[in-house]
Amino acid sequence: MTTSRSTTKAARPAYVCDACGHQPPKWLGRCPECSEWGSVIESTVTSPLGAGRVVSSRMPAEPARPIATISAAPAKAVPTNVSELDRVLGGGLVPGAVVLLAGEPGVGKSTLLLDVAQQWAAGAGTPSLVVSGEESVSQVRLRAERLGALHDHLYLAAESDLGAVLGHLDAVKPGLLILDSVQTISAPGTEGVPGGVTQVRAVTSALVGVAKERGIATVLVGHVTKDGQVAGPRVLEHLVDVVLHFEGDKHSSLRLVRGVKNRYGAADEVGCFEMHEGGITSLADPSGLFLTRYQEPVPGTCVTVAMEGRRALVTEVQALIGAEVQGSPRRTVSGLDSARLAMVLAVLERRTKQLKLYNREVFAATVGGIRLTEPSADLAMALAVASGGLDLAMAPHLVAIGEVGLTGEIRRVGAVGRRLAEAARLGFKEALVPPGCDPEGTAPKGMRVTEVSDLRGALQAAARASAG
Repeated sequence: MTTSRSTTKAARPAYVCDACGHQPPKWLGRCPECSEWGSVIESTVTSPLGAGRVVSSRMPAEPARPIATISAAPAKAVPTNVSELDRVLGGGLVPGAVVLLAGEPGVGKSTLLLDVAQQWAAGAGTPSLVVSGEESVSQVRLRAERLGALHDHLYLAAESDLGAVLGHLDAVKPGLLILDSVQTISAPGTEGVPGGVTQVRAVTSALVGVAKERGIATVLVGHVTKDGQVAGPRVLEHLVDVVLHFEGDKHSSLRLVRGVKNRYGAADEVGCFEMHEGGITSLADPSGLFLTRYQEPVPGTCVTVAMEGRRALVTEVQALIGAEVQGSPRRTVSGLDSARLAMVLAVLERRTKQLKLYNREVFAATVGGIRLTEPSADLAMALAVASGGLDLAMAPHLVAIGEVGLTGEIRRVGAVGRRLAEAARLGFKEALVPPGCDPEGTAPKGMRVTEVSDLRGALQAAARASAG
């Protein structure tokens, strides 16, 4: 006597983290993947035995066509008239594209996007719709009045249900949809709480499908985790077309929109903005924010040129050498990499024989709230420390570009020509660069470029420039 086997296994309990999507084998109070407490929930999963079944073909909705016969006009970007945002996007918003803008709370995401919605309503010829899941329409109206972002074709709605959002799309028929934020919207019939992995994935997938079908440019506001990553499942960044990070220090007026992923343009562009009482303004030339103008040269400062994406920014590095202390002296940085500062201090003391820093407190910072993490700022950092330690002011028209190695050598960095051109535009007359940068081919008119091979030679060249 034989018994027939069932084609499917019985439903078995399974567990999934509602914050990151991790599936532990049993229920846990704390997710081992993202360390969130109380995020592991029970989910019913049915495992079919015939998972390898063959899928039959069907008639496609639209036949495949030769690529040369397909028009690219529907994918042409529409400018938002916010110049720095258009720079990062690659010219503007593409109809049907979905953009994810992530940033910390209070950095100014809603302010920027309200300005974008108003500019779109005024110049794109189609309405714009702002759906807020965190604020009421009256609260958004107050902000819009303060920013001067009122327009008859700008529509507001406060919703937290996906079905209601789709209903507003049917009624308004906008060309631009801004959803603030995707973590606050819930999809009916989907497990999990709003903001959880399952809900965020379902909401994003539905909005991406609607945006592609109707040609609606869509901007989704996303939250970030403690590490600065986009909150929610990692698949969220794969579903959208463009991922932007909105960065900035709450104590500084500078804001940066950094491209992380862009299917329609360069993914390494950076847009600069300034926050003020009247809203947010694009900064086409932000280099002046990162410089201090002195009546007389001051020891402990040096200027470098950093690359933010494809943009060259002239930036000042400051250093202060404190008094001798017993024990371990402090090494404090602001806007710089503390590990690179420690390395530069060790190389200075070991290779130059002019500075004794092992028992001195050292403080280093940038001007204007910008953060320098690339190695090209090493030489300026070293010269600023040496200038402060030796009480020797650097020449005000000097810039220093280069990476410092552990043996004291100055290593080459990229985009030297672009950096020197930006420095020359702002009036700098001399530059210290690594060897092999071809000063005849990259030096702008009126600028004297000196190649320095090691840190000792750089200090000597800086001293000559200061004396001359």
